[in-house]
Amino acid sequence: MPTSLLAPAAILALWTLIMLIWLGVSRFSAIARSGVDVKNAPPGGRGQDLEAILPPQANWKRHNYSHLLEQPVLFYAVILCLHLSGGTSDLTRYLAWAYVALRIIHSLWQATTNRIPVRLMLFTLSTICLFALTILAVVTTMG
Repeated sequence: MPTSLLAPAAILALWTLIMLIWLGVSRFSAIARSGVDVKNAPPGGRGQDLEAILPPQANWKRHNYSHLLEQPVLFYAVILCLHLSGGTSDLTRYLAWAYVALRIIHSLWQATTNRIPVRLMLFTLSTICLFALTILAVVTTMG
């Protein structure tokens, strides 16, 4: 395991971009199959306007990409606080890698199977990791 606490954050950022590519490929191919002509779309149209037209499986990847730009933003801030305040330890590295692994598994689950009970469990476990990291960041920065 890399010793830098920044490594898990870098991996999660890379994973987010991988999900962006996956969602683009998935949605563009679904758009092509649906017969929608994006050249004739009204000005200001957005990807979410296609939700009702595209199959759910094509939308799941977009939903997950959005999720990767929500709670993980807090993860990046907490990691920076820990890194800058000297809060790097075996525990913080373990929790950070666990958070990233759970978020990647969550992405794969949501993008392919998307059964809510498993997705909720993965989200809850990752949130517990983030909560613990946040408490450690508060303790480290206050001391």
